Amino acid sequence: MLTIYNNPPKAEWPNLLQRPTMDTAALEANVTGILESVKANGDLALRNFALKFDKVTVDELAVSQQEIIEAEKLVSDDLKAAIKQAAENIEKFHGQQLVQEEVVETMPGVQCWRKSVGIEKVGLYIPGGTAPLFSTILMLAIPAAIAGCKEVLLCSPPNAEGKLHPAILYTASLVGVSKIFKTGGAQAIAAMAYGTESIPQVYKIFGPGNQYVTCAKQLVQKDGVAIDMPAGPSEVAVLADETADPIFVAADLLSQAEHGADSQVLLVTTSETVASSVSAEVELQLEQLPRKDFAAQSLAKSKVIVVGDLKEAVELLNQYAAEHLIINCENADAIAEQVVNAGSVFIGNYSPESVGDYASGTNHTLPTNGYAKAYSGVSVDSFVKKITFQKLTKAGLENIGQAVQLMAAAEGLEAHANAVSKRLDMRVENLM
Repeated sequence: MLTIYNNPPKAEWPNLLQRPTMDTAALEANVTGILESVKANGDLALRNFALKFDKVTVDELAVSQQEIIEAEKLVSDDLKAAIKQAAENIEKFHGQQLVQEEVVETMPGVQCWRKSVGIEKVGLYIPGGTAPLFSTILMLAIPAAIAGCKEVLLCSPPNAEGKLHPAILYTASLVGVSKIFKTGGAQAIAAMAYGTESIPQVYKIFGPGNQYVTCAKQLVQKDGVAIDMPAGPSEVAVLADETADPIFVAADLLSQAEHGADSQVLLVTTSETVASSVSAEVELQLEQLPRKDFAAQSLAKSKVIVVGDLKEAVELLNQYAAEHLIINCENADAIAEQVVNAGSVFIGNYSPESVGDYASGTNHTLPTNGYAKAYSGVSVDSFVKKITFQKLTKAGLENIGQAVQLMAAAEGLEAHANAVSKRLDMRVENLM
């Protein structure tokens, strides 16, 4: 099932570490057509796409309060308690990300500082379909609330009955989502980016999705709508040495493989024995999974790479820049310190990636497809703008004025120099 590569030369690493992709040109053409249709036809286009892609007629795009009340009754008390526990941990972790900005006096009479202001209107995309990811609502709506966003709306694809999963509605209501809409895919991104009769336009769009959703987010960004990151199909990399338990490693690989056919898992190990043992264990556990067909398709595109030592393994994984990286090794803490490219790191035998997906407190909306080399996962900072302020006294302007005027004159921007000289009656030519 898993293809094993023994000590591949570094020249082959780029090819081995490639993610599964679609034809980009064809993908962009398809998504562009969807975006243009929604931009031109609004709600009508959303209903048509629901019929085409979701095979369902959606009369009312907005979820009613009555639907939310009914959904809450369908969620078990145990699941409600689990969601609340996860919400508490996520709020506790993200709440610590609010930092009180200090006023800095850069020179006498010149004060500078920053202020964090919540983005007023944000849109959350929550995947539905075969796996309704209600946990993603916690990961996005909670930091949005902490940041002080005034309007938080949510889009998610409806099921065959034209409804959203009860847990999605319960969770959204629990964390204070303002408005909920039954629309998914690239068309939902278009609706939030451009606005329709029912769905308000937002300033920034958050949330993971398949390659169509990711492509749509990247395209609407060209029209001035901000996005969190290009978060595409989920992925995990596991680093395992001879001390790793093959049962644990196999379970971790399958936990991501079951997301969908376009997900990818990668095992990097220093032991050929571990490679073969994990591969065999994956096949055993796969047969017990309800979503084994999805996982099998993902595994067909996934790899096991055996390397000479841990130094080489870390180098390879930093090049891969995994969304999730699990370190199942002796001295895992020390190895984790060497990681410079990853969305989120899980250290030791008892830190499965699934705890981060749900309830440890960290955010599970993370950069995929190698974007962890430059992007961070979602945090409270993702939902705020940092506005800088400065305040000068007359003495402060006198202290800094000469430097400003000389620099402005050197750039040939006389009006910039005048903004200082008119206040201080100090001409730049008298300073040179």
